[in-house]
Amino acid sequence: VQLQASGGGLVQAGGSLRLSCAASGRTFSRYHMGWFRQAPGKNREFVAAINWSGGTTYYADSMKGRFTISRDNAKNTQYLQMNSLKPEDTAVYYCAADTNLMAVRTLRSDYWGQGTQVTVSS
Repeated sequence: VQLQASGGGLVQAGGSLRLSCAASGRTFSRYHMGWFRQAPGKNREFVAAINWSGGTTYYADSMKGRFTISRDNAKNTQYLQMNSLKPEDTAVYYCAADTNLMAVRTLRSDYWGQGTQVTVSS
């Protein structure tokens, strides 16, 4: 499956952004999906994940209550709604896909998008 992330940009602290990840090439609903991010000089870290149906979601503790992951299987797209953004949320955000749910909650996903830059100014 090929993944294309979009929606990043520059936003002021307290603002919102919605990231999208469009999938192609395979049956989207077969895959569990995830979001990760990597800030300059730091390791890539887990942000959120969602199972194939959208019925189960997972979040990193620092994102709970601010970020919402969702998916639309009819549109082959997953989303990450980010609210109350902070400067420390500045990073390149990557989407990931795998048929193994645990893999999209770690760094072991088989498929990765190219990343989209999110910059939060103070």
